[in-house]
Amino acid sequence: MVIELDGSQHFEETGQRYDARRDAYLEEYGLIVIHIPNSEINNNFYGVCEYLNAIIEQRI
Repeated sequence: MVIELDGSQHFEETGQRYDARRDAYLEEYGLIVIHIPNSEINNNFYGVCEYLNAIIEQRI
């Protein structure tokens, strides 16, 4: 699992294209890529932890 904390550049067209290419590459190796906006980390840290825990439990 790859967890990426996304700043504002990831919401611009160039950043989204770059992320899509890189995500596709990583997914070829069986990795799941999770994007979490920085604002969620700052405003909802425990919610993010619960979200990640749920994903981990599904994958086990």
